[in-house]
Amino acid sequence: MIPIQELLLFVIASIVLAITPGPNMIYLISRTLSQGKKAGLISLVGVIFGFLFHIILVSFGLTAVLFAIPYAYTILKLTGALYLVYLAFQAFKPNGKNIFEVEQTLKKDAPHKLFTIGFLTNVLNPKVAVFYLSLFPQFIKPAQGSIVLQSLTLGSTQLLVSFLNNLLIILFAAKLASFFQKKPFWVKIQKWFMGSVLLFLAAKMALSKAK
Repeated sequence: MIPIQELLLFVIASIVLAITPGPNMIYLISRTLSQGKKAGLISLVGVIFGFLFHIILVSFGLTAVLFAIPYAYTILKLTGALYLVYLAFQAFKPNGKNIFEVEQTLKKDAPHKLFTIGFLTNVLNPKVAVFYLSLFPQFIKPAQGSIVLQSLTLGSTQLLVSFLNNLLIILFAAKLASFFQKKPFWVKIQKWFMGSVLLFLAAKMALSKAK
């Protein structure tokens, strides 16, 4: 099993990453503003199932890779560290679009379509799988037991954090969008904070050793 201190660090990382705006957050805010909270919640369920899809694939995929390829752990963690550095660079990059300038005129869709769009938003986004592959090896150690179980534990934790974060975003979508449009300074603070956290995770991953 994953040591409690490592799991707590993963929870902190998940919280920081969950509040980082991306396609899912933009879509959920847009859908909530255009069609109401119920539509936002249905879309969120679809997004969560999309996360679950990637978590299952990554969990079993990691197991196969780590046991089948020599030095796979080292290769995977270094690749993941480079990816996190890339994400940090994207966060630091100036003159980016204000992600809270969301679309408020989406056409109204039926519940099943809202779910499907939310689901596909995640499933068809390869960055989700790449991110899991980048972050999970930092907290998974073969000596700690089943890699699948460790992966599913991390995935479930991230899933819960993401759900709660996005739920709050849906409930306060209009206020959040209005606040960040009027206070772009806070968007810059968020981006630099997120970039710093990503660099820390990248360094920790690169220096970690398999046990």
